[in-house]
Amino acid sequence: MGAMSDAKKAYRLLRRALASRAAVQRVRRRLAEEPPHPEGHYQVAVYFADGAVNMYQMRQWYRPLAALAQHRPVVILARHAAGAERLLEEDAPPVAFVPTVRDLERFIAKQDIRVVLYVNQNTRNFQMFRYGRRWHVFINHGESDKMYMTTNQYKAYDYALVAGQAARDRLSRTLWDYDVDERTIEIGRPQADHYSGTLPYTPDDRIVVLYAPTWEGDRPSAHYGSIASHGETLVNALLATGRHRVIYRPHPRSGVVDAGYGAAHKRIVAAIAAANAADSTAQHVYDHGADLGWQLSAADVAVVDISAMVYDRLAAGRPLMITRPSDERASIDTKGYLADCEWLTVEGAREIVAEVERVRADEAAVARLTMWVQHYFGDTSPGVATAKFHDAIERLFAEWDRWHAHEMGAIVVDENDDDDEGDEEEM
Repeated sequence: MGAMSDAKKAYRLLRRALASRAAVQRVRRRLAEEPPHPEGHYQVAVYFADGAVNMYQMRQWYRPLAALAQHRPVVILARHAAGAERLLEEDAPPVAFVPTVRDLERFIAKQDIRVVLYVNQNTRNFQMFRYGRRWHVFINHGESDKMYMTTNQYKAYDYALVAGQAARDRLSRTLWDYDVDERTIEIGRPQADHYSGTLPYTPDDRIVVLYAPTWEGDRPSAHYGSIASHGETLVNALLATGRHRVIYRPHPRSGVVDAGYGAAHKRIVAAIAAANAADSTAQHVYDHGADLGWQLSAADVAVVDISAMVYDRLAAGRPLMITRPSDERASIDTKGYLADCEWLTVEGAREIVAEVERVRADEAAVARLTMWVQHYFGDTSPGVATAKFHDAIERLFAEWDRWHAHEMGAIVVDENDDDDEGDEEEM
């Protein structure tokens, strides 16, 4: 039995190695067809060591980075072949494929990279940290109150670009001997200035409701998914009014653990298809595309589970409700927004039409939302976060210039000291 298991593992490893080698060859052929990167051109690098599975962490930065590149040339340092291949297929900034440390060293030696940005905590980030005389900056891939947002790994970076005061408060509460004021820079959420995708329907007078549930979770403390408990009820109620348009965007892993959860998801998809077939003007949307942005800005009201979608929608500054987990064992952080949000219980899902109207018209709910948006993201007026992002990068370049000038001054002093010593010897 042990030998059979070992053989299967060896076979899987071999298949993985062959697939990886094939991906490397495809990427190298693709890049060989393109002009080489101009030497000394790039000043900002985004380090990405992940494969295709975590592309969502990069995608949300494509447009903010494209805007930044108009002032400071940007390149993505892709370490994984599958990730590099996907980046080359998508609307990403220029890509340098550097799978080995030697590749990385060769590329860096030919560029003027002064700021390196990181969107996640991949352990291979440490292979880039070895290079001094440049700033290593954590920009993350979202805002939330999850434990990930207060990891001690923040200390590994020279700076962190954070969304707002909520992030600073979390870090202050959790990390020992970490100078939050000195090492974090608030930028809001520049992604909200560059929402991606186009509307798949023609706007009319229907009230648009985004329902974006997460998956069922793989342990009781993470049972945040609402498709089976809330989803079918609320979607069917909204489909029946003739006054609402539903955008259904489930997590792609929905149903991988619980077959019943997956079945409920399929019934929602079927109900949306049936509603569109019965009324061609309804234009309900089952959204499973790569783009995330248009949904957040287009919806009049959003209903989401406890997930990063809470904060993606919060950055849009528009009404939202959070589904209250039906499993009492689910862990809920009540130190931040979730202590004061608009909860949608299982019972409330049956009254979803009235609940949608309430959060749109309730002045107290609107006031609470405005306060929390400010706390998490600061000023969300169009263009403000992008300006903050650019200002943060320029601040880092100014700091680079200051340290570089100091270093050059020290070298000049050393050279003069050496000359003096030589004169004394000659005398």
